Formats: sequence, C-alpha cells, structure tokens
Amino acid sequence: MNSLDYDDRTAFLGDWGPFQRTVFILLCLSIIPNGFTGLSMVFMGDTPAHHCLIPAALNITDEWRNVSIPLDEDEDSRITKCSRHRVDIVKNYSDRGLLPWVDVNVSSIPREACVDGWEYDKETYISTIVTEWDLVCSDDWRAPLTTSLFFCGVLTGSVISGQMSDRFGRKIVLFVTMGIQTVFTFIQVFSPSWLIFCLLFFIVGMGQISNYVAAFVLGMEILSPSIRDLYSTLGVCLFFSIGYMMLPLAAYFLRDWRTLLMALTIPGFFCIPLWWFIPESPRWLLSQGRVDEAEAILRKAAKMNGVKAPDVIFPLHQENAGRLQTYSLCDLVKSSNICCITVLLCLIWSAVSIGYCALSLNTSSLHGNIYLNCLLSAVVEVPALIMAWLMLRHWPRRLCLSSTLSLGGLVLLFIHLIPQHMSSVAISLVMLGKFGLSAAFAIVYPATAELYPTILRNTALGTCSMASRVGSISAPYFIYLGGYYKSLPYILIGSLNVLSGLLSLLLPESLGSPLPETISHMQTVVWSKKRHFAYSPTNSKCEEEHESEHL
Repeated sequence: MNSLDYDDRTAFLGDWGPFQRTVFILLCLSIIPNGFTGLSMVFMGDTPAHHCLIPAALNITDEWRNVSIPLDEDEDSRITKCSRHRVDIVKNYSDRGLLPWVDVNVSSIPREACVDGWEYDKETYISTIVTEWDLVCSDDWRAPLTTSLFFCGVLTGSVISGQMSDRFGRKIVLFVTMGIQTVFTFIQVFSPSWLIFCLLFFIVGMGQISNYVAAFVLGMEILSPSIRDLYSTLGVCLFFSIGYMMLPLAAYFLRDWRTLLMALTIPGFFCIPLWWFIPESPRWLLSQGRVDEAEAILRKAAKMNGVKAPDVIFPLHQENAGRLQTYSLCDLVKSSNICCITVLLCLIWSAVSIGYCALSLNTSSLHGNIYLNCLLSAVVEVPALIMAWLMLRHWPRRLCLSSTLSLGGLVLLFIHLIPQHMSSVAISLVMLGKFGLSAAFAIVYPATAELYPTILRNTALGTCSMASRVGSISAPYFIYLGGYYKSLPYILIGSLNVLSGLLSLLLPESLGSPLPETISHMQTVVWSKKRHFAYSPTNSKCEEEHESEHL
C-alpha cells in the first residue's frame, strides 16, 4: 500500500481531532528530557577557578601562605593552577621568621606539583565532576573526553535503534530507550569514580537520541500531512528547546552536580505512563502485514474523534505485503540513487551537528554569566524554530535547508573580521549563527524522513543521526583549535555549513509529495538522468519516466 492510499483511507479521522492532539502533545512531552541530558555537561563538567591546595595543617604565617602559589607567567596577576612553591622550603623560611620579598626572593624558590590536591572556587559551583575527581592539570583531558564518550554512546544507539525500530516497532524502541536514559541517569548520581561515571554516561547516550528519533518518526507516520511540518518544528524541536532552557534554570538553583543530575531524572519518570496513551504507528504495522492491529488503532482513534470508521479500512489482500522482505542498513546503499541520497544527507547532518554542538557547548567561554549565556543560547532557538516552520509551509525543502545552512555558516565567517574590542558584536554573530543552524537542524529531520520509505525510515534517520553524532564527537576539538587562533573554529564551522548548504541543493524535492512506502517510490537526486521507476503522487503508482520530467 502506498502513502497516498494510506492518507486517503485514513482521511475519515480528520486532521486535528482529539486523537491527533493527544499523540502530538504526549510525543512532544517525551522529548523534553533530551533537551537537558545532552548538554548537562556544560555545568556538570565545567572547570571552576582553582589552584594548588596549601594544607591547613602546614603551620606557616599568613604572609608565606599568600605567596605559596606563584603567578602565571602567561597571564598577568593570575596565580598558577598546577604548581606551587615547595612547601618544605616555605615552611623553613616561615619558621625562621623571614619575610617574603623582604628577606627572601620568592620567585627563586623551586616549584612542585599539587601533591596535596587543589582548592576550587565555590562562587559558581558547589561541586562538578571536575572538582569531585580533580580532572585538572595533567588530567584535564578527561573532562572533554567525558562529553565525547557520551556522544559515542549516542552514535552507538543511533546505529542499533534505527534497525530495531524498523524491525520491532517505533513504540517499543521509544519507551525502552527512554527507560535506559532515565534509569541510567539516576544510577549515574551514585557514581563512585570518574570511570564508572563515563561508562554510565555512555549508556545514557545510547538511549538519549534513540528515543528522540523514534518519537519523531512515530509522530510523522501517525499525523496527517498538514500537521507534520508543525510537529517537526514547533513540536519536537520546540520541546527539545524547552528542555534545553530548563537546564540553566535548574543549574542556577542546584549548584551540586549530583543534586542537579537527580533533578534531571524526574521528567523521565513522569513519561512512563505515556505507554498507555501513545499508540504504535499504523503505517509500520501495515508494512509488517499486521492489518488487524493497524485497523484496531484507527478505530479507537475514530472513536476518540467522534467519527465513524469504514467497515473495512484496508484491503485484506495487503495483509502479507510487509512480510515478503526484511530490510537492513545495507539497503541504504544498495542502489546508486539511495546511496547518493544517504551520503549527501550524512554530510549535511554531520556539518550542522558540528556547528550546533560546538556553539552550544562553548557558551561557558563567552563573556558574562554562564547561566545567562546558556539560557540565551536556548532561547534563540525558539524564533529559529518558528522561522523553520514557516519556511517548511511555503518553501521547497532544498531551499529551506540551503538558506538556513548558508545563513548559519556565513555569519560565522564574518567573526574573524570583528575587532577584539567589539566583543558584543562577535557574540551577536555567534547567536545569529546558532539561530541559522538551529533552524537547519529543525528542517533536516522532516526533509530526511520525507525522502525515505516507511520500511527504511527509522533506519535512515538512525544512520543520519549516527553521522550527526560523529560531528558531535568532533565538535569539542573544533573548539580546542581556538587555542591556536581564536577565530579558526568559526572559520571551519562556517565553511563546512556553507558547503553543506550547496550540497543540499542536490537532494530530491519532497514538498507536496506523500511519504514513500517502498524503495521504488523514492525520488532521485537531481543529477541523475537515467530512466527509473519513480513514484507519482498523482496516480499512486510507479511510472517509468525520465528524471528531468520527474523533477
């Protein structure tokens, strides 16, 4: 059964009845925990000001205690973070009653490492994982690695969950991965060591994006075509941003990382009852030949909407259609057309993810209050999502992607032209770049889902999400390059996204077309001139035509 037939046969439900509103709202609510889980390391993994600890038991005068930590030669008037003057020598001078800089040249005293640990500034945080396990100085590589390991988990989950969802169903994967994310985040609160914390964070990452993709696909397949654009932008993406906005608000009042993490698990437990209200995708059930189950869901939906369902919704001869063949990740590269589409989308997803994650994780490095900067970074996504929704309603998908990617990339390229004393202008350009890339991220999800058939849709989104996570893993290293040249990260991110904007013009156009059900229904990339079997939405069948005529 093709998508147009499905839409025609379920038209009796209407577009926006109680059933559709319930599914819309509940799926969006399930997205909220994703907004703060992925970016919680902005606060949990932040490194406060610190210096070597001078033990209180060391009986030295206040004068010598004040000069025990040398000044950093690279930064004027700032004490060093990773060394101190040898305390045995300082103790000897103090016991002899000598005064620093009067009787002794302090700068000539040898230095040693922070063998007694560190003292951390408590003004912003009570504790973070950095202060808990001393992830500073020679161990400072562990903090960014923690974030990378989380995104490695997200990548692993993307590979597995997409195929699991296409084989076992959207609903089961949605709730299993939601449970994994919530339960293991709760267990993380009691982590006894950094190694255990990272292992649990990896597992949390496996569930984090998987339930987002499953919820997105489930809504796209249940809701009518007129509601899909609204759902993909002002639905799931907006509720992701709401979760993102909750993060700095919670972190402001909960300055201890364990308490903050405990609070962030609460919304996940509230999502458990949604199992009894969110149905399986009837489209997926039909693709598996489970016609009776699909009809049962639609009859219940008709009852909720107060309309009468037809005696027979789907022809019985379609019952075994979905059981004839199973599909896997290999089918995404089986033909030259679907391979080209997959490669193009993976490149685009990776580029936009690098930009989005790098700009989001870098908020702690911007001038001003970290909580306010993070909140601003989240709030700027709201108008971006509104713009994405309006664009999806009226513009071709390719133009939507190309324009938002180019906007996000071009403004970042201008940052290196801004003088250093005009930091407010540079920050404004960063936020404008975040605006463009947030809109692009909202658009790339429906643009991708509309190109792939039901039998491969979740697998395809999982694969693209995997490419996106490769970008997320590399994002911290783009930020790291700023240590060599401050504007280099923005130049690289901007160039990648402008290039992606150009590549997006090669994708097929899906505006106004029904969702494809099989691979033969898929459209072709723009450079293909070979004859092919293309899906025609006007007569709901495959017609042999030239690519130029199809486009």
